[in-house]
Amino acid sequence: MTITPNIEGDATARTTTTSAPTTTIDPGEAAGVIETTAAQARSALLEERIRRAPERFRVLTGDRPTGRLHLGHYFGTLDNRVRLQNLGVEGYLIIADYQVLTDRDVADHLVEHVEGLLLDYLAVGIDPDRTTIFTHSAVPALNQLLLPFLSLVSVAELGRNPTVKDEIAHSRQAAVSGLMFTYPAHQAADILFCKGNVVPVGQDQLPHLELTRTIARRFNDRYPTGGHPVFPEPEALLSAAPLLLGTDGTKMSKSRGNSIALAATADETAKLIRGARTDADRHITYDPETRPEVSGLVLLAALCQDRDPHLVAREIGTAGAAALKRTVTEAVNEFLAPIRARRAEYARDLGQVRRVLHAGNERANAVADATLREVRGAMANLY
Repeated sequence: MTITPNIEGDATARTTTTSAPTTTIDPGEAAGVIETTAAQARSALLEERIRRAPERFRVLTGDRPTGRLHLGHYFGTLDNRVRLQNLGVEGYLIIADYQVLTDRDVADHLVEHVEGLLLDYLAVGIDPDRTTIFTHSAVPALNQLLLPFLSLVSVAELGRNPTVKDEIAHSRQAAVSGLMFTYPAHQAADILFCKGNVVPVGQDQLPHLELTRTIARRFNDRYPTGGHPVFPEPEALLSAAPLLLGTDGTKMSKSRGNSIALAATADETAKLIRGARTDADRHITYDPETRPEVSGLVLLAALCQDRDPHLVAREIGTAGAAALKRTVTEAVNEFLAPIRARRAEYARDLGQVRRVLHAGNERANAVADATLREVRGAMANLY
């Protein structure tokens, strides 16, 4: 449930047949551009509706407890969650501990990772009085929705999901489990148990959300209640959040060891940035296409300083990679200082942090139980 950059482009497939070289745009690629552009247009309208009446919306987001959250998470999702919360949107934030098992054989260090997520959430500004934080495994009624939902989709539909295909290709399991295969339906249960009607997603997650919309629509059609439908069809909220590169020049990721964790100390952060990849050109520029490693560092400093990356690059000029890394280190440490301070304060009372989760689990259970009763009533299996 992340957000990714917008994609602009010509939405028309065309073939040139003049004396100039023939140029062909693949119809499938053009269709993808059309779909992306349409999704962006719908998202822009949704954003405006949220601003006008935030109380009408309920958002579901979350993370798997597989390690420490990092700056990529902050600028990609966490900042947006806090923004929506502060606008007045009702939020549900799931710590998806069951989904850790989708691509690995065992779920290691769960207690440590769950507490770490809680500390990160609170430190960046998630307010547990306005956003319900809960864990998958603590809400049985949510997971029970998976059974009727699976009856509404075909094996072929699950198998066609591009995100599932990619996850299977990169799975850490000795063999791909059934949980991995049914992940899109499980995610639909996550979203629909609280009747979420808006989901911040990246472009690559649109197929997941479309399947959730399909499940909601099919349930409402198959089990009409004669009044309001049981489930809303949630809408996608896209964002232009930038893709942050890690210190090795690839996508910042917990599993790749190339990320700057929100919980990292100032010294740890400085060491990570000193070891970051750059290139041989001393003249610092912001050009993500041709200089991804240098540009990734420039962008990181710019985001932390809330400035234009081109301006950051111009100020460093010909001072070289060492000056760039000093600039990034100072920007990141200054940005993270208040988050680190709040995190340390919360960490001094883990009992209170656990009580936050307990209260969130209770609220989520009440919502899930009510939804499951409504589902069972619509299916006529309340006995």
